[in-house]
Amino acid sequence: MVKDREITEQKLIDSIGHLIEKVGFENIGVNIVSKEAGVSKALIYRYFNSLDELIYRYMEKNDFWINLPQKLPEKSNIKIYLKQMFREQITQMRANIALKRLHRWELSADNPLINKLREQRELNGLRLTKFISQFSKVSQTEHAAIATITSAAVSYLILLEENCHEYNGINIRSDTGWEHIIQGIDKLIDLIY
Repeated sequence: MVKDREITEQKLIDSIGHLIEKVGFENIGVNIVSKEAGVSKALIYRYFNSLDELIYRYMEKNDFWINLPQKLPEKSNIKIYLKQMFREQITQMRANIALKRLHRWELSADNPLINKLREQRELNGLRLTKFISQFSKVSQTEHAAIATITSAAVSYLILLEENCHEYNGINIRSDTGWEHIIQGIDKLIDLIY
């Protein structure tokens, strides 16, 4: 019985991603999710209490910053860790259309589930910033500002690429353009650590 519930929950969570890609976030309702997952509407409410909770679970499962590994690197690997971390953020977000659309929605939403996601990201970010700043050439406050600007810029450009071809002369729709951005982030990391 537990296994059946886990399978059904996963089907429902996966259906959110598929539907956002197919019909857009604005067109998702309980009926269409039920049909896509092949399960009754009652199970959505039984397992998730609401469609918002189901969407939250999708974001929680797929969000890069919430799922950041808890194991932190050794001092000698800080630069490698940070460079790889930003590379993975870019790769994951660019590949997941549904997550991009949900992040765009999140920018204009304010509800308890969105706030819960933000709190989870914040806790991971603070933990990482506190640890990493020990090894930087700048204070913890300055490190937090640099990390904020960098991660926010990456998120913004990834959200923008769907509707914009170029930013500061860089083709943000191409892998080559993103490789230039990654090289810039790598250079910034080399200067700070």
